[in-house]
Amino acid sequence: MNRSELPDGAFIDPSGKNAEAVRDLAEEILDQLLTQLEAADDRSPLPEQSTTPSAAIPQSPRSQDDLFDDLESVVEGSMNPAHPGYIGHMDTMPTTVSVLGDLVASAVNNNMLSVEMSPVFSELEVELTEAIADEFGLGPNAGGVLASGGSLANLHALSVARNHAFDVHGGGLAGLDCEPVVFASEVSHTSLQKAAMLLGLGTDAIVAVETDDRSRMDPAALEQAIERAKRDGRAPFCVVATAGTTTTGNIDSLPEIHQIADDHGLWFHVDAAYGGALVFSEAERDRLDGIEAADSVTFNPQKWCYVAKTCAMALFADVDVLQEDFRIGAPYMRGDDAIPNLGELSVQGTRRAEVLKLWLTLQHLGRDGLEQLIDESYRLTAEVRDRIAEHEALELASEPEMNLVCFRAAPEWCPPGERDDLNSRLQQTLLSEFDVFVSLPTYRDDRWLRVVLLNPFTDATVVDRLFDSIDAFLKHSDQ
Repeated sequence: MNRSELPDGAFIDPSGKNAEAVRDLAEEILDQLLTQLEAADDRSPLPEQSTTPSAAIPQSPRSQDDLFDDLESVVEGSMNPAHPGYIGHMDTMPTTVSVLGDLVASAVNNNMLSVEMSPVFSELEVELTEAIADEFGLGPNAGGVLASGGSLANLHALSVARNHAFDVHGGGLAGLDCEPVVFASEVSHTSLQKAAMLLGLGTDAIVAVETDDRSRMDPAALEQAIERAKRDGRAPFCVVATAGTTTTGNIDSLPEIHQIADDHGLWFHVDAAYGGALVFSEAERDRLDGIEAADSVTFNPQKWCYVAKTCAMALFADVDVLQEDFRIGAPYMRGDDAIPNLGELSVQGTRRAEVLKLWLTLQHLGRDGLEQLIDESYRLTAEVRDRIAEHEALELASEPEMNLVCFRAAPEWCPPGERDDLNSRLQQTLLSEFDVFVSLPTYRDDRWLRVVLLNPFTDATVVDRLFDSIDAFLKHSDQ
């Protein structure tokens, strides 16, 4: 092909003829990026303003210097989860090897659609999902597939559950004379509603079950909701338990919920997108007792296992259900008796090799490294929780079960009707004046502050700064 209009390093010449130009490009971008990341604590957790580069497509190739300037602005204007004061969301700095794994996966550009197009990665994904399913105790025939985010993993699990319960794989929902419904707690993730909408069930098919004062699904309320749905002529087929609620980090009683699902013959799915990481901590993994009885599990290593986005998975206790209740064959792809074409078994067809950065992270950190990160998160959580409990002007939304603490300022001098505004102003002050970012979710119709103690470089000094800043704000606001 004629490549006269292309810059020298546009592609990596497979014969190495432009190696110098490619190395110069790669080294300059990497050096610039590392310089910025190594000084990430000098930038705010969230930028005050961002400069978005022009999206106009130039007629001719731009100079590398111009591109580097724009790239620098992109990083400077981006969310900065590497800052130790970024403690507001379930986002963290990724492991170094997962960043590099992304680079390798992009460079070889294999396609997880089929074994033919990703021979090593397909086999690695099958083996690694089996290994992680074994960590959850899902049984000897368990396995799964990776997905680009927990929403797709939940969609996949509910798709299989629906197809397994009703004969709709080929004929669709039109022939059903009943309304299929799923039960999940009132604080479950909104991806379940999205999945129901996409599956043709409608968002109303997700029946919200009441929770207790610790945001855990009430088993008695679940039993009543199932019985009520049956009396109303609806067709229950799945119960979703949450292992790590988004706002307060609480875990449903998995054994009790499984027993109810089993009594009614319903599929038992556990959304452990966040809390699933607890299997890597000997001290904390018993919080997931009961997950071994799940028919399917959603797990996101991109959160508490520090893998660069995106990296999620849908796991199944009987992986054969993917062949029986979900698979759509791709006749243009060669089959393999030993390793399946993963694109035939997953929601996504073309998919990048996310498994490489997951494998690299697990290999590089090992069990000991992952366990230390989780246990240290709990140590900091206990410190934050105790300081809130001891503070006369602060209140907890729920007793934390993971490394999330949801609380708010509720001083006596502030009327209840004005506390949402007070906490909104507190959140903004913490960020703008003290470089501490906490999120501001709505929980039980009120505004709360949420701390997620995930960053490996968040320490006691950040915790001290958080509470010193809260005290300074409340003192000033009371004047």
